[in-house]
Amino acid sequence: MREAEVVLPIQDDEPGASEHGPGRKPGRPRSERAERAILEAALELFTEAGVAGVCIEAVAARAGVGKATIYRRWPGKEDLLLDALSSLKSPMPEPAGESVRDDLVAMLKVMCQDASDPTRMRRYTLLLGEGKKYPKVMERYKATVVQPRRELMRSVLRRGMASGELRPDLDVEVAMFMLTGAIMAPGREHETFTPEYAERVVNESLLGLAPCPPAS
Repeated sequence: MREAEVVLPIQDDEPGASEHGPGRKPGRPRSERAERAILEAALELFTEAGVAGVCIEAVAARAGVGKATIYRRWPGKEDLLLDALSSLKSPMPEPAGESVRDDLVAMLKVMCQDASDPTRMRRYTLLLGEGKKYPKVMERYKATVVQPRRELMRSVLRRGMASGELRPDLDVEVAMFMLTGAIMAPGREHETFTPEYAERVVNESLLGLAPCPPAS
């Protein structure tokens, strides 16, 4: 009979535990391995049972750490869950500032990459559904994750208006949702979200966002 696999706990931040031997000094950098395990455990529990299924005890058991290790990083369940959920969206690239088109393409390529990941999208869809039952969590998620990403895109569009690359009377909010909606709208197959698709979306959108040539 095959022996059951034994999962050894991650001895992170426990008394006397150290990467350099016992008796470490306070202030040692956090263990990235422990944090990854904790955040992934929180995401797994969220995927299995939604917000209600995430509790510190269950996360600690799944991640193989002590509860004190979690509480040293996050004051409570909601903060831990928000950090875990923030990984559902990859970081946006910092705009290079040389071409509005190139900056928008770079942003949409990241969005396409996320949208082509079935696991990531299943979790994101679950989050949208759970947001109706837990509006406070959803409100904090939008404020800490969604809005900064949108503001980054807004800054690129505003820069294009100032530089003449885009129409001076551009409706920034409409333009932003035109670009992101082509990727975030439900019903598309994951396979369509390629880097080439991101370029097509930006190119087609810029036909309407670019300034009109002066009349001859």
